[in-house]
Amino acid sequence: MRDPEYVLQLKDGTIKQYNPFTGTEVWTIPGRADRPYLGTGEVPVALDINSDGHYCAFCERRYLDTPPEKARVVTSGEGFIQLNDLTADELFDTVAEFRQFPNLYEIIALDYWRLNYGYELPDAIRKRQQDYLATNAGRSQISNLLVAKRRSHLDTAKRRIPKTPMSFQGGDALVEDSAALFGGSHDVIAARRHYVDGAQYNTQLAGSGTLTPAEHAEFIRFTANAAHGLIQQNRYARYVVVFQNWLKPAGASFDHLHKQIVAIDEHGESNAAAMTRAIGRPNLFNEVAANYAIQNNLVIAENDYAIAFAGFGHRYPSIEIYSKSEANEPWEHTNEELTGFSDLLHAMHAATGADVPTNEEWHYRPNDSSLAMPWRVVLKWRLSQLAGFEGATRIYLNTISPAKIRERVVHELFRLRDAGQVAQMLIGDECNSRPNPLRYQGVR
Repeated sequence: MRDPEYVLQLKDGTIKQYNPFTGTEVWTIPGRADRPYLGTGEVPVALDINSDGHYCAFCERRYLDTPPEKARVVTSGEGFIQLNDLTADELFDTVAEFRQFPNLYEIIALDYWRLNYGYELPDAIRKRQQDYLATNAGRSQISNLLVAKRRSHLDTAKRRIPKTPMSFQGGDALVEDSAALFGGSHDVIAARRHYVDGAQYNTQLAGSGTLTPAEHAEFIRFTANAAHGLIQQNRYARYVVVFQNWLKPAGASFDHLHKQIVAIDEHGESNAAAMTRAIGRPNLFNEVAANYAIQNNLVIAENDYAIAFAGFGHRYPSIEIYSKSEANEPWEHTNEELTGFSDLLHAMHAATGADVPTNEEWHYRPNDSSLAMPWRVVLKWRLSQLAGFEGATRIYLNTISPAKIRERVVHELFRLRDAGQVAQMLIGDECNSRPNPLRYQGVR
């Protein structure tokens, strides 16, 4: 592993970046750099108030259009309350702020675990499935979902969709066909709002940054616990991938705020590369996140629990948020640590803006590793498309340098903090008075 400057500016103004964990090389070229982002270009159209709650399958009046909920969070006079395993008849008794349900079109199918590992649904999930299908509303919902899924798999060029409605018979066939709708390894965590409350136009989408800090903290807590649940459910899972695709250019199927959690039987290339480097340099996370970002004035914001800085060596302009906790997994953080981490992540979303397509990627220590690896999230701005140059060279072109990312976000954060739209934190040069903040477990 070479030991260069991770961000190096040449005499002509070209900026070369190197990712110390993955080895990715990124260039920012003069003349192509800092091009203004002009937004999605979508023309504002007045919303139809009659469609409120029906805009997409994740909306609050379409609960039956998604697989059965595993859990939901609702608000009460005491704050947030989690409700588990509601029946189909109970879905509309409350309004969910956040919902966890299986992805109808999963990345890793239940048969992957069955056929490759001999995995069987745990008894508790089998009981949940039986109880759900024991009601008319439950059977109707499941049958409709299976029909929708089967229709989506039809190749209309080779096979004509039947004119008469498709249906599923009850009994053992329905139980077998619906197993993945109860015990799959790919879940969705969907927020309540499609548009911000009181929205009048279709351009007023409700992204992560439009939540309140308290709502966002609950979103993060709920997601972390759901990911832990998948690990506990499937002994063959080595990692749970947690990510958020915001807007269609970033890979979202719906422009409705949601995260996805997917259990996999590998660490993934990104984790594997970081683990390999961390074995040889156990202080690497401190060196990169604390020392290098601070020494090169890339720190954006900081509080007692996390630090955010302009990322380097990523294919897209990025912001990284590192936890200061000695806990390596999100679900092992205390409530204060998790809330503090969420506050910084929420602020980075708010400063980015809901009109910017983004990917939010979680990284943490795999459950079968003993390495010290802090929980960290990378927020990537999907402002460019990969093309032939990147494919031919594996050198990626970013239009915004890390220094410009910091400048843009810091400027916006001051405005948001003054307006009370983000939690209190140190921003930009205010962080300079703090000592080196990161000392992870095992790397002191």
